[in-house]
Amino acid sequence: MMNFNNVFRWHLPFLFLFAFRAAATDTLLVLGDSLSAGYHMPAGDAWPALVNDKWHNKMSVVNASISGSTSQQGLERLPALLKQHQPRWVLVALGGNDGLRGFQPQQTGQTLREIVNVVRKANAEPLLMQIRLPPNYGRRYNEAFSAIYPKLAGELNIPLLPFFMEEIYLKTQWMQDDGIHPNRDAQPFIAEWMVKQLTPLVNHGS
Repeated sequence: MMNFNNVFRWHLPFLFLFAFRAAATDTLLVLGDSLSAGYHMPAGDAWPALVNDKWHNKMSVVNASISGSTSQQGLERLPALLKQHQPRWVLVALGGNDGLRGFQPQQTGQTLREIVNVVRKANAEPLLMQIRLPPNYGRRYNEAFSAIYPKLAGELNIPLLPFFMEEIYLKTQWMQDDGIHPNRDAQPFIAEWMVKQLTPLVNHGS
């Protein structure tokens, strides 16, 4: 006769493992730079933290953004982040510092492609954010840089989110003195805007 208590004890570790993995899949990892890290403000005031608050227990948002990060530095940090947080989705919001440093667009595009591949190998879903540069970097370079993102999204069949800074740049009251970074007052607007962009791409119920 089967001893159900023994069967339950034997399966108990696997049940805990399944429950852990199920919880871990409801995580969005934000891999970005200063625009997502909350430059010159507490991390809790940055838009990813505010998105996390808005979603409450439906999903957790892990902000792995670091000010000054290039796409290559993001790629180098990514494997450890994927192992630690086991996200279901990864929002890739990198490339701005590549452009500000004058990197070749093809180089940035290749690095972003590698990031997407690493995310997929970890069984997570990549989301890509369009990044644009200030106009003073020249029309030719700006156009070549901006074209990286829709091209990559099309080739790899991944969602492309609009660049939230296009909603911020012209509102001087929302910009820091450097003219590049959004200030603390802009973060609630960015969070609300990002929730609208992200909600159709993630499924809280599955």
